[in-house]
Amino acid sequence: MTKKLFSVLENNPEVMNHLARDLGLDEGLSFYDIYSLTDPDLLAYIPRPVFALLVIIPLTPTWNEARTAEDKDKPEYEGKGDDEPVIWFKQTIGNACGSIGLVHCLLNSEASKHIRPSSVLDQIRNDALPKPIWERAKVLEDSKEFENAHAGAAQLGDTATPTPVSDEHTGQHFVAFVKGKDGHLWELEGARKGPLDRGALKDDEDALSPAALEKGLGRLMRIESEKGGDLRFSAIALASSLT
Repeated sequence: MTKKLFSVLENNPEVMNHLARDLGLDEGLSFYDIYSLTDPDLLAYIPRPVFALLVIIPLTPTWNEARTAEDKDKPEYEGKGDDEPVIWFKQTIGNACGSIGLVHCLLNSEASKHIRPSSVLDQIRNDALPKPIWERAKVLEDSKEFENAHAGAAQLGDTATPTPVSDEHTGQHFVAFVKGKDGHLWELEGARKGPLDRGALKDDEDALSPAALEKGLGRLMRIESEKGGDLRFSAIALASSLT
């Protein structure tokens, strides 16, 4: 059977806010560009708390090696139901890492309270929550509404959207970092074996706090810098809307 393929998304607030609204996020939350992880003046433009980060990271040999080593001895993820601290989806749709990363941001942490009843996201959540890994992935595969929303958002990027011909890796990958309902920072990527618990955060530490960055995005950047690797990345933050 031919694998379903999506067009690649750009990681910018215009694209992701459009997709989020189409899927069912209310007007209370929005995505914002992150121009610096350390400059207080640039960080001051982002409302707090930040519930999630959606990041594009170059899939370098160093990072790929670290991912492979961490996952090597892990069993297939068996989580399902209301007891999960986060809702995680295995990616089975080619080039869908951006929209799946978005879903990971929106269905988890405080952001989930901003999903409109009976929306596409609400239906996906209700259908997927009780299902095991591969049946849950099929919820996204079979959702025509999810596919149409992704296609609409793909047209908004700054560059022309190429026709998808394969899911051959483009050299970058989306990763979501969210503060789960258990207060832990979770690294969520559909190409992994499951959700990754990066440790507890304090009540006053959000997904963009120094502690969260140290456990999440900063950890990945440190892996790259130690090997003199590629530190280019694009990050947006999910937080309360300004208007």
